[in-house]
Amino acid sequence: MTEETKKSGSNVAPLRAPRPCPECGRPSHREHYPFCSDRCRNVDLNRWLSGSYAIPVADDESKADDDDR
Repeated sequence: MTEETKKSGSNVAPLRAPRPCPECGRPSHREHYPFCSDRCRNVDLNRWLSGSYAIPVADDESKADDDDR
């Protein structure tokens, strides 16, 4: 990599606003956005795959169906 390439790369504006990592709160990195590291990304993926994240549903499905009519 030449000096000119290094300098021009540093002038590139970020595509997204910086945000804290949703897992640990540290600043996010471009390679792992919106996470700060591969570890935090994998922790979040594990929560999705294990069913920790779920959309709440009504306990009584027949009652929910009657509301739509």
